[in-house]
Amino acid sequence: MRSNRLEQMEIFAQVVELGSFTRAADRLQMHRPAVSKAIHQLENALGVRLIHRTTRKLNLTAEGEEFYQRARKILADVEDMMSSYSSDQPPRGRLRLDIPLALAHALIIPAIAEFQAQYPHIEVVLTASDKITDLITEGVDCVIRLGELEDSSFVSRRLGLVRMVTCASPDYLYRYGQPRSPDDLLQHKAVNFFSEHSRELMSWQFVENGETRSLRPPSSVLVNNSDVLLSSGLAGLGILHALRAALEPYIRTGELVELLSDYPDVPKPVSVLWPDRHNLSPAVRVFIDWITDLFRRRQDAY
Repeated sequence: MRSNRLEQMEIFAQVVELGSFTRAADRLQMHRPAVSKAIHQLENALGVRLIHRTTRKLNLTAEGEEFYQRARKILADVEDMMSSYSSDQPPRGRLRLDIPLALAHALIIPAIAEFQAQYPHIEVVLTASDKITDLITEGVDCVIRLGELEDSSFVSRRLGLVRMVTCASPDYLYRYGQPRSPDDLLQHKAVNFFSEHSRELMSWQFVENGETRSLRPPSSVLVNNSDVLLSSGLAGLGILHALRAALEPYIRTGELVELLSDYPDVPKPVSVLWPDRHNLSPAVRVFIDWITDLFRRRQDAY
């Protein structure tokens, strides 16, 4: 009986995703009663109801929703495992990524269609946040991170560097004036970014007289989200120091004004990390190679 569990999980997942026993039967090329029987056997084996059945629609129970999420991960892992032993099959399955918000908006999302065109059988599950993600507990295949790395338990590859920029809204500059040197920032208001993981403020780094200087201007607003950082700067709440790729569109339109261009910003390293597994799935392997090549090709733009 246990040999049928995987098949029952696949049938259940299809019923959930298609919202119909009949459509699932058509997709799986099964008879409709066989689909119903498989779900009934699965529920009996688990001892819980997975689906509320009505004449018009299907609704997952709380247990059904939890089981679906776990079953889908297992099915994807099995598919990844099987495809990893097949040399003539293209990479397929789900690829779970976690990317900082600013990088997702400015760099990755505009380019991800290129990856999907190369690997149409890979379903990308993209989480974009500025939190530190635990790859193991959250089931993420790989993450992209900004800054120097502290994770010794993961494998990493340096992708390159991304440039930073300091800017403010015209309204802010009208009210408070324009800083002419990094020291002037100490007399201004800043929208500062802090790490939710360490609670530490991000430092602003400049090259002055050939040496790197780190500053933390006084805060008008503290944020832990790069979308909120941008919105705060556009609203004139303070000076920003953030990824150039994310702020460049607003600089071009005049919504933000670049500051301190005579004092180069120190770029931040970007890396991709993944769990230390001896056998990476083909989907993860091709993504790591693709993102490495993307940064190599577009390094000047970043």
